[in-house]
Amino acid sequence: MKLTAAREDILDPLQSVIGVVERRQTMPILANVLLSARDDRLGITGTDLEVELVASHAVSVQQSGDVTMPGRKLLEIFRALPEKSSVSITTEGDRATLRAGRSRFTLACLPATEFPVVEEINSQQHLKVAQSELRRLIDKTHFSTRSAKFALHRS
Repeated sequence: MKLTAAREDILDPLQSVIGVVERRQTMPILANVLLSARDDRLGITGTDLEVELVASHAVSVQQSGDVTMPGRKLLEIFRALPEKSSVSITTEGDRATLRAGRSRFTLACLPATEFPVVEEINSQQHLKVAQSELRRLIDKTHFSTRSAKFALHRS
């Protein structure tokens, strides 16, 4: 895999999925995020086996590929880089090299085939609930969610 992007083009989707990536896992792969680069788009996936979050952004992909990298370490690196810097990511074997200006980082990778991906559900269901009832239900259960965002639409 080989790609080039602005720092923010990778940092924004990475921040969107990092909430489910835990530092201490019984499975080392769960501390990683899956990076999928193809068709000038980078997809970043994080999971804790219960929740899977996926975010993507347009980047310049020179060589398509999939790889997993340590999520928290990757986030720390991108936060430390100067704003609007250009970043290139190249993978070779079980190593990924990130370059931005004079900075160079080498991260150990795990194979993308080991990353647990939740199967896509292609069914749709429609449900009508009164807004007041939905509000009551959310108020009674919101304490159990981590950082869920709810969007209510009136019909």
